[in-house]
Amino acid sequence: MRLLDKIAVITGAGSGIGKATAKLFAKEGAFVIITDINRENGQETVSEIKADGGKAAFFEVDVANPEAVEATIKQIIESYKKIDILFNNAGISNVGRLDEVEPDVWDRIMSVNVKGVYLPSKYALPFMMEQKSGVIINMSSCAAEMGLAKRAAYSATKGAVLALTKAMQVDYAPYNIRVNALLPGTILSPFVENYLKTSYDDPEVAIEGIKKRQLSGDLGRPEDVAKAALFLASDESSFMMGSPLYIDGGVVFGKNA
Repeated sequence: MRLLDKIAVITGAGSGIGKATAKLFAKEGAFVIITDINRENGQETVSEIKADGGKAAFFEVDVANPEAVEATIKQIIESYKKIDILFNNAGISNVGRLDEVEPDVWDRIMSVNVKGVYLPSKYALPFMMEQKSGVIINMSSCAAEMGLAKRAAYSATKGAVLALTKAMQVDYAPYNIRVNALLPGTILSPFVENYLKTSYDDPEVAIEGIKKRQLSGDLGRPEDVAKAALFLASDESSFMMGSPLYIDGGVVFGKNA
């Protein structure tokens, strides 16, 4: 029970990595606040957690909407009195070279992936500062550290999130708040499955190609990232501050012969 009696807020927890993390955090004793723009998915995550004996609640929110995020954080504080852990997980992607990305698409990806980290953090941090404790986990990507074809907008957002993580840690270390980032490789989640279906004529061929660039020879699973998030959320990572944690199957620092 590494998160016993902790209040954990996870954005984009209706599916994939967010959902797997929410379920794991609940098993480790946390009361998990599920936020997602998709009400049906978010409520399903809550139902599964409760069916397994855990505690959870759902808030429907668009992480790119300042008023909605501020209201949600205030409501969480009013209801549960604190936020111990904030996992900024929500994100979207697209495919295209820079010259192929339309301005409205660029703005939306930036809004969700970067503003969607800024806003929940902005409104949760004052409460963490007051209680002089807290953990923030930001979802970056291995794309922040390497070049990937036709991922211009996505890579830009994940690089921004990694840089933001480091800057946040400097500012909030005096308040006993730790801020770290997760950098997954390709994880077989609904997020990636949808991307494969919309970006490739043959998704199965695409998957085999992706497997070859990872030393593991396989794609990761949402549970792999959830375990890393649990480590960052728990006291076991108490000496990690402003750090990137790679869960990438060896894609960043390795190369197949």
